[in-house]
Amino acid sequence: NNLKSPPKPTSPVPTMSSSQTSRTNFLKTATLAAAASTFVTAIDPQTASALVQSPKTNPRYIDEEVQMKFGNGPDGNPRTRGLLVRRFTGDGTPWTFPVRPVSLVRTWPDEPPFKPEDFLRADQQDDGSFYAIPRLVYHIDEAAVASLTQYYRRFIPKGSEVLDICSSWVSHYPLEFPTVMKRISGTGMNALELRANDQFTDFKAKNLNIDPTLPYEDASFDVVTCVVSIDYLISPMKVLKEVNRVLRPGGKVIISQSNRCFQSKAVAMWLQMNDRQHLELINGYLQYAGGFTAVKAYDITAADGPNTYRDPMFIIEALKTDSST
Repeated sequence: NNLKSPPKPTSPVPTMSSSQTSRTNFLKTATLAAAASTFVTAIDPQTASALVQSPKTNPRYIDEEVQMKFGNGPDGNPRTRGLLVRRFTGDGTPWTFPVRPVSLVRTWPDEPPFKPEDFLRADQQDDGSFYAIPRLVYHIDEAAVASLTQYYRRFIPKGSEVLDICSSWVSHYPLEFPTVMKRISGTGMNALELRANDQFTDFKAKNLNIDPTLPYEDASFDVVTCVVSIDYLISPMKVLKEVNRVLRPGGKVIISQSNRCFQSKAVAMWLQMNDRQHLELINGYLQYAGGFTAVKAYDITAADGPNTYRDPMFIIEALKTDSST
């Protein structure tokens, strides 16, 4: 593939199914939060004006009832609970989706300058407890979801084998991806959430803060994505080294980031930085992981539309070097 670039669940594991249902105005956009940040951008006018056209036939929302069934042990007595959820498809929205290059200007030393306390978190307890209950909600607003969906549509080639790490019940991929991609795999903290993700070909629940190895063979994927989650990793360079291992030579990692997080679970130094500094930090992670080249950053925040505020959305992407193993 020619990759394009722009200028712990409880036991037993519950089963889950979904069926489409109609209900309007069910799920409101998550509460707006975040302080404003400043960034320095280097804008190519042609790139800045490039817009992605989404299919006009796709719905803007898909309302579903997700059913969770518990109690499949030898004593029987299963219990079923239903939950109405609304999925953002990223299509049919009023926004436009420019892609603005961001200059990465920080020079990182040869050896990582990080201290152990940089990766401490307010909540140092096992993440399995924090994520045990499924959260079938969005952690970024609809505009940010849409901008990421359109970016994926434009820059992940059809026929790719794709892995979404730190994933959940949604991956923000376009609706057509399950039919046009060769494989879509996912790994994340909560098996229930992963089971509800109907875009996956396969999934494996994994706590990367306990074991940062990815449960896949070498050179298995063309693209690896990570959505607004790298700030939670206490060993991000080890995880990115694993990302490099499972990518094929020339494969691409796409790391997206906004300004929202669970503050009790984000690492300490992340909370002391603004959006611009986050991009530089991720660039440093990639450098120390090794085996990546052509690192680029973009501001893909949605533009226009009726909203006064939209969650920002940024991309850091890099290619696996041909000599990486």
